[in-house]
Amino acid sequence: MVSEGKSNGSGGAAASAGGFRAKMEYFLYSGDKKHVMSGLAIVTVLFGIPWYFMNRGTKHQSHQDYLEKARSERLSSGSASSSAAK
Repeated sequence: MVSEGKSNGSGGAAASAGGFRAKMEYFLYSGDKKHVMSGLAIVTVLFGIPWYFMNRGTKHQSHQDYLEKARSERLSSGSASSSAAK
């Protein structure tokens, strides 16, 4: 039968040669220190590169700076509208 030739790890040349899937499953689930560290490094790089490019040109402001700016704008526009209303 055709489906007999495609068995998952139950014998055959792919299982004895250590196919790509078998190697990846061993790498992911083995728990070896070097595998865990390399996995952490890969995840760090995958998330770190986009984070770096998103934040490289912006100047971060604290929440306090934002509140002070909003307060000063509110007070300046409030005094202008109150003087215009008189």
